Amino acid sequence: MLYSEKVMDHFLNPRNVGEIEDASGTGTVGNVKCGDIMKVYLKISDDGTVEDAKFKTFGCGAAVATSSMATEMIKGKSIDEALRITNKAVMDALDGLPPIKVHCSCLAEEALHAALWDYAQRKGIIIEGLKPPVNDIGEHDEVMAY
Repeated sequence: MLYSEKVMDHFLNPRNVGEIEDASGTGTVGNVKCGDIMKVYLKISDDGTVEDAKFKTFGCGAAVATSSMATEMIKGKSIDEALRITNKAVMDALDGLPPIKVHCSCLAEEALHAALWDYAQRKGIIIEGLKPPVNDIGEHDEVMAY
């Protein structure tokens, strides 16, 4: 299994590792089949811009790399822009993943969306297009259809 240079860089030198104590929203998702767990913390400004993003991931190198890239991609984005960060966008930014590791990018997308959901719940707002999070990405048939 070969990883791109970007995947290796984000695995060996992950960006945004840690937690945000006064996070605006947090999201935790996992994949029961592989055992990966990803938690994302977001700090969102009053105007709806993602000011900061951090993560903690228990998983393989691809899970760490996708967490790192996803948090890099979401920083500075509006909530609407953040919703458009998909697992495919994360994979493309990493120059691809082996087919057996695609689920890691799905975890990253779901963790971002779960943190946005938590933010919306705390604020008492509805974010159009945002769906309730899942605890196990295996719950999404279409997510696993790679």
